[in-house]
This record gives sequence, C-alpha cells and structure tokens, in this order.
Amino acid sequence: MVKKRSRALVRKDKHKRIRNKITGTAQMPRLAVFRSNNHMYAQIIDDTVGNTLTSASTLEKEVSKGLDKTNNVKAAEKLGEVVAKRALDQDIKTVVFDRGGFIYAGKIKAFADSAREAGLEF
Repeated sequence: MVKKRSRALVRKDKHKRIRNKITGTAQMPRLAVFRSNNHMYAQIIDDTVGNTLTSASTLEKEVSKGLDKTNNVKAAEKLGEVVAKRALDQDIKTVVFDRGGFIYAGKIKAFADSAREAGLEF
C-alpha cells in the first residue's frame, strides 16, 4: 500500500528547496510569509546577519482591526498593506518574496498583490 505524505511535510520540503535558491541581503531583504490555520505572519529579513528588519501579523490589533476573521483573503490583503507600509518607512523598496512553501494562490497571492500595490517591488 502506498502511503501519502502529509501536506505539512510536503510544504516543508518545498520551503527547503525555495530557501536554497533565495536569500535576503541588506540591499534586497527577504519577505517571508507563514500562514497557520488561524493567522498569517510576515517578516522582512536580512539573512546576511540574521536580523528581522520588520514584521507584522494578524495577531496585532492594527492589522486585525475591522476584520471578521484573521485567516481569510481579506486579512491577507490587509497584512500585505501593513508590511509594505512598514518596509517603506524603513526605506526598503525591493524585496525577494519567500512564499514559505505554500502554493501561490488564495491568501498568499492576495498578500503579495496587496504588498505590490502598496509600493513594494518583487
């Protein structure tokens, strides 16, 4: 009988392959996204020194204010706007997008599109 691997293990393997190809630098940091069943998290990271330059999540009141749920497309769009605004405040204009092994559709796509509309380039 063929055993099917869990989605979590498949996602982690995809993320490892992605991380082997992309890294964040001081000039072009990495925009990393993670989504759980209830929330989304985003960080802008300089991998050369291992520092998180800015971050946001749907746990914060600024992001979750006015939202019914914190795990839908609307919440992802709001998170993208907030992360882009915080990045632009620190003069970060271009980033490398790390989708964290998640499929580029739904919440991840909505997050990326709203971050681009708010001014980030990737």
